[in-house]
Amino acid sequence: GGMSWALMLHPEGLPCDVFVTHCWKEGVYEFIDKVLNSWPGRARHAYCCMLSNPQNLDIGNLISSPSTSPFARALHASTYMLVVPNQRCSIYSR
Repeated sequence: GGMSWALMLHPEGLPCDVFVTHCWKEGVYEFIDKVLNSWPGRARHAYCCMLSNPQNLDIGNLISSPSTSPFARALHASTYMLVVPNQRCSIYSR
């Protein structure tokens, strides 16, 4: 406990190739279908907040400095960015 799913699997972390952003209004099956169908061919590892950040903890200290937050660090390290749309609403309207 006390950590994200990704860190439970890989405590040392992994290099980030793909930064994935989404709207939080999609179901997991819709989300994974779109990610897999859009996956960059040479990419191996991705950052997605719902898997990379501890969802049941207060992450205020992780995001208190936006430029050094996990989001910013992953985005800076990534070669690719996936913006995952969904059927319920525009990702740009959230």
